[in-house]
Amino acid sequence: MPIRITSPDDDRVADYFRLTDVALRKKLETERGLYIAESEKVIRRALARGDRPRSFLMGQRWLDDLADIVADAEAADVPVYVGEADVIESMTGFHLHRGALASMNRPALASPEELLRDARRVVVLEDIVDHTNVGAIFRSAAALGVDAVLVTPRCADPLYRRSVRVSMGTVFQVPWTRIDPWPGSVTRLQEAGWTVAAMALADDSVTLDELAAREPERLALVMGTEGDGLGTRTVAACDVTVRIPMAGGVDSLNVAAASAVAMYTLRV
Repeated sequence: MPIRITSPDDDRVADYFRLTDVALRKKLETERGLYIAESEKVIRRALARGDRPRSFLMGQRWLDDLADIVADAEAADVPVYVGEADVIESMTGFHLHRGALASMNRPALASPEELLRDARRVVVLEDIVDHTNVGAIFRSAAALGVDAVLVTPRCADPLYRRSVRVSMGTVFQVPWTRIDPWPGSVTRLQEAGWTVAAMALADDSVTLDELAAREPERLALVMGTEGDGLGTRTVAACDVTVRIPMAGGVDSLNVAAASAVAMYTLRV
């Protein structure tokens, strides 16, 4: 039977403590090798990929909606915890609108070479620190046929709870891994046959349509962090700099919006 939790300090559900404390979450997730999946859709996508649950935490009504997952969990001896909304909110630090959480074991990341073996279109996220933007970019990547996403060492974690939620679980659908060192690995991509394009404002940049007309066989599109954009070393190392033509006195778009425009224009 599901295990009822009546105290927000119950150590059996320590994976779910203070989920809004980003620094604490990053520390715990690194130490424990876990990530948090929130909502039925996200949990189902994580399980469909083959990720292994550590435990589940949900409100009473979700025992029926997730009856098949609960049954599978009990068969595999994975604990299912149930609590009242106020207990869960006090425990996690936020109101659980979508009713269910799962603590999942993090899968091992593939090497970039393994991930890119059969790919033709990939996106590189350089030091993007906003989890909402990371999640939105993954959602666009899934919708617009991007084969993989590479994230640099200082980029926000795609498996952070907010990234996963904003992506609607597509972080489990689009293959991704970290690429290190950066920007030193630009050369590594070029030697493997990739055209590496930097999205940046520069006098010698070409438009997205001009780059698409070249029909590069394998294209890695590099997106920069919010505010500062791509580093100067990164831009210098890339094969081409690309821009989105702007009107109305606007010089740039939010990185998530810009990524969607670029992915659509450069799709194959």
